[in-house]
Amino acid sequence: MTFNPAPLYPRLALITALLLTAGAAHAQSRGELLYQTHCIECHTTQMHWRDKKQATNWASLKAQVSRWQATAMLGWSDADIVDVANHLNERFYRFDKPSDRVSAAAGR
Repeated sequence: MTFNPAPLYPRLALITALLLTAGAAHAQSRGELLYQTHCIECHTTQMHWRDKKQATNWASLKAQVSRWQATAMLGWSDADIVDVANHLNERFYRFDKPSDRVSAAAGR
């Protein structure tokens, strides 16, 4: 009796496809990782959609991130603050940002 592997090919193809799609998971940005690690416990999605939100433009969003990281004594660098603000802006706010990186980092 000989082994015929042909009936296994569809299963192997399915397993291969599943493994490939599992490896293509969402790559998190540094800002998203910082937010998920330090902020998400208190700041749910609804926090960013509420009527009286404190962030009304790019500068105020960056200021709020800076304020709350200081309150939590996280010691983030300016780059960390900008990364988290970028993540929040891309995910929730969609504020217009300054066109050059120097102004963006300064929160203008």
